[in-house]
Amino acid sequence: MNIAEKSFCFCTLALGEKYRLMVKELANDLQQYSSGTKLIVGTDKPNDFDSEPNIIAFKLNQQGVLHCYNDKRFVLEKALLNFKTAIYIDADTKIVETIPNDLLFPAGLIGCHKNMFEHITRYRPQDVEKLTKMSLKLNIKFEEAQWIGESLFIITKDAGKEQDFLKTWSKLATYSELRGMYSGEGNIMGLAAAKVGWQINKSESWDFLKQISQHLDASRQRSKQAFWSYFKSKLAYHYRLNKIRLLALKDFSFYYL
Repeated sequence: MNIAEKSFCFCTLALGEKYRLMVKELANDLQQYSSGTKLIVGTDKPNDFDSEPNIIAFKLNQQGVLHCYNDKRFVLEKALLNFKTAIYIDADTKIVETIPNDLLFPAGLIGCHKNMFEHITRYRPQDVEKLTKMSLKLNIKFEEAQWIGESLFIITKDAGKEQDFLKTWSKLATYSELRGMYSGEGNIMGLAAAKVGWQINKSESWDFLKQISQHLDASRQRSKQAFWSYFKSKLAYHYRLNKIRLLALKDFSFYYL
């Protein structure tokens, strides 16, 4: 892939037919409202996007033990290889207005945010102890960290801090999933951002993108699985769980003590 003419791109996950279809619709929206903008897609079937001129798809199987929420970090990593700015957007999102080419993106992480302690105690009180333990391992103050909105956020290169952020996110994702915390990646992101010293803000560009996008939240629309599909998903779950258990042994003190 050559270095892009534009400094920014969009990126997302498309694991499974349902989400691949949604990403094609999102790509059509971008083609209409932001011509020339690339959409980086991590997907189980990259060939499914061969006919989409603005999609750059790469092979990605689900890495998360139960869900793929923390797998967002892989598409961000891929996007930042060739773009200064990566705009993460959920696949189940519609773009409804023209996106100008001159949007400004300050270095670091931009997105919706709230004080993590207040957010957690209200929405996920069962995770307070786990997140507090993670903050202690990172040597940061849990009370000062921010929860980050997961469906639309922006990362712009910041002298290598973006790579440290993704590495820390990866480490925390493994730690949390070993303890049965399979969602809430906005909290993991917030801890990782605090570790690298990022101050989370919003910006005019983020506000604009939020206004001209419509998030459908398709993850809440779950259909009943057939027996064979359920069986395969359970096998995959135990495979991924045992895999991270073994990999975590390489840093036993961080993950198990």
